Amino acid sequence: MKLLTIGEFARLSRLSPKALRLYDDLGLLRPFRVDAWSGYRYYQPAQLERARLVAWLRRLGMPLAQIGAVVDAPPAEAAAVLTAFLRVTEAEFSERQRLAQFLISYLSEGATAMPFSSVPPSSASGVPLAIRYAAASDIGLVRERNQDAVAAGPRLVAVADGFGPAGDLASAAAIDALRQLDAVAPGDLLNVLSDAVSAASAAMRSIAAVSPPGAAPVPSSDAPSGSSSGSPSNAPSNAPSGSPSGSPSGAWGSGSTLTAMLLSGSRLGLVHIGDSRAYLFRDGGLFQITHDHSVTQSMIDAGRLTPEEAGSHPQRSLLVRALGISPALMRESGMPEAQVSEAGTADLSLLDARPGDRYLLCSDGLTAAVAVSAIRETLADAALSPEAAVGRLIALANEAGGPDNIACALADITAAA
Repeated sequence: MKLLTIGEFARLSRLSPKALRLYDDLGLLRPFRVDAWSGYRYYQPAQLERARLVAWLRRLGMPLAQIGAVVDAPPAEAAAVLTAFLRVTEAEFSERQRLAQFLISYLSEGATAMPFSSVPPSSASGVPLAIRYAAASDIGLVRERNQDAVAAGPRLVAVADGFGPAGDLASAAAIDALRQLDAVAPGDLLNVLSDAVSAASAAMRSIAAVSPPGAAPVPSSDAPSGSSSGSPSNAPSNAPSGSPSGSPSGAWGSGSTLTAMLLSGSRLGLVHIGDSRAYLFRDGGLFQITHDHSVTQSMIDAGRLTPEEAGSHPQRSLLVRALGISPALMRESGMPEAQVSEAGTADLSLLDARPGDRYLLCSDGLTAAVAVSAIRETLADAALSPEAAVGRLIALANEAGGPDNIACALADITAAA
């Protein structure tokens, strides 16, 4: 059997040699033989079919981390995975198309500011909503102090995970910057949240001025503070400062993640920066609606790491975005300019909420210890009040060893009375 050189195989499969080397590294397309002396790759002609399938899936826009589940599965299972991917892609495209059409119409009118009433009509049910809420945090079983902070109220739920020598102060400051929003009149949700993030960032700079950076390369999220059920609450730890064991958060000083939702009428505004998360439980399905701003998530996005591998990766807690990160120090450490420019930028979005939705905001002390299936099972239990659900989630994390602080904020969406 005549083997094909990597150049010949690239030409026949219409894949570049660079792509073939990447697919080899990821285990998607291993060469049949690698020369022991030169390292040159050789392929069998029979491998062309798999190579073309990988190329077609990439043309569809499927992430490399998901392609392995298709090419290695039996035909029926592969078709099911691809069908699910197509449904998600179509839904995302439909939403982008709707938003683009709205913005085209809006901008064509020559407006210079976007009032709250200009949100696309289909993004809201039109029915005034309310929330049943609860939030709590726990120090866990390993950490010496709690650096997470939570808040919950009639309109606001939020979680912040502090890092660095003054991480408890940083997370508390992040929450305090949002707390006043629970009482403000309805307005432009995204602008209001953006202003609050700016205020939180300013607070981080004040904290950094009295919290000198250490020696590690990137921040690592660490832990919670405070408890709430039925009324706003946040009780930061008063333990002495000092970098928690295992936290390489030094070079950026002190800072915090922040994930929060604000309700106004029938709309939810979401602000997110760092690796705390927001989940939506709807119609029996659990959906992560935030994107982790972490080193490992960047590697997953680039196809260089699978989600399963990320769970045990040594850099799984290192952040590329958070409140308090210094762009100058990131640049000096050699971080890519694209990441440096977004270091303190939060994601802002509007959510189409409806009665029956259950939203969970949590720090990585929960998600790193408790399987998604267990989180889904807890949220699916309609008999559990928000307070009981939060208590169960924290208990599950501690039963799994409680390696970090745990913060959870839960909001059940109901029709307003």
